[in-house]
Amino acid sequence: MIEQSGHGTVTIGSVEKYITDTAWDRGWVKDIAPARERTESVGIIGAGPAGLAAADVLRRQGVQVTIYDRHDRAGGLLTYGIPGFKLEKDVVMRRVEQLERSGVKFVMNCNIGTDLSFQALRGQHDAVLIATGVYKTRELSGPGAGAQGIVRALDYLTASNKVGFGDEVAEYEDGTLNAKGKKVVVIGGGDTAMDCVRTAIRQGATSVKCLYRRDRSNMPGSQREVANAEEEGVKFVWLTNPKGFKGDPVSGVVIQRMRLGDPDASGRQSPEPIEGADYTEDADLVVKALGFEPEDLPEAWAEPDLPVTRWGTVEAAFNTGATRLADVYAAGDIVRGASLVVWAIKDGRDAAAAILKSFAAQAAEVAAE
Repeated sequence: MIEQSGHGTVTIGSVEKYITDTAWDRGWVKDIAPARERTESVGIIGAGPAGLAAADVLRRQGVQVTIYDRHDRAGGLLTYGIPGFKLEKDVVMRRVEQLERSGVKFVMNCNIGTDLSFQALRGQHDAVLIATGVYKTRELSGPGAGAQGIVRALDYLTASNKVGFGDEVAEYEDGTLNAKGKKVVVIGGGDTAMDCVRTAIRQGATSVKCLYRRDRSNMPGSQREVANAEEEGVKFVWLTNPKGFKGDPVSGVVIQRMRLGDPDASGRQSPEPIEGADYTEDADLVVKALGFEPEDLPEAWAEPDLPVTRWGTVEAAFNTGATRLADVYAAGDIVRGASLVVWAIKDGRDAAAAILKSFAAQAAEVAAE
């Protein structure tokens, strides 16, 4: 009704941000202070939104929580995957600091399976929550796909975010993960691709093009993000697919023009090549933003009994995150596949609630004996 009255669009996100920022600035957000400390401990693998959300719920109930993460800062994709112009990093860090003040322990630069075995971690805690997210990049094929100058979206975004923190990043300084002065081609149509093209514009690329094999109406990414990118100077090249690459370092992308054919199993029209319509797009930097897949956790962690689906995600019960391994839970993208932050937060909270319920049941059994 407000919009219809002539006042324009209601920007709910801006309203929510103002309320949240005001709450922090005025001290309305209080530190986590459990009424009593408990002896049970939970080890959380992954300091992204699912892991942090679970830690918050558990710590408020006095559970001892340790979070293990492979990176040097907590936050997961919130810290290193989403650009600072979309999510200010101090927003993430103040939440991490709040958890640290509450007593949550963070073990950073820790790779489960190499620095610490999954079996040892299970032995140290009463329950374990797997919240690793999905980080394995879908790869490109075709001649020249391994050329220098063809980089993964997550590597590119991580480097940019580290520079935003003030870190020295060698691959940014030497130009490997820096778009300044370059013709950039980003391959993909999701929100990660949008983050890459808009980051490249801010780094001073001479041109930025986004290739997507379907048309605009079939693009999986946010239409608002597409519009923002176009306003900033990004050119979208619809119905195109990379067929190969020229040069090493890369100097061009061989493009195959596509058209939409019959619908696939999901109901979307399948892209199919147009024969004889290939051309080359100049490029000094190519960013692969084709989506993410789960890593092979049973192999990486030497835990063949960890149940996974045919897609490689961890098989876990709906709304509890419980797996078939005793006292092992999973939450977030490693269960759902690549999804939204809000779903990861919900999953983390649900898993934490299930862990608390399990602890209560175990305590009742001991008391009954």
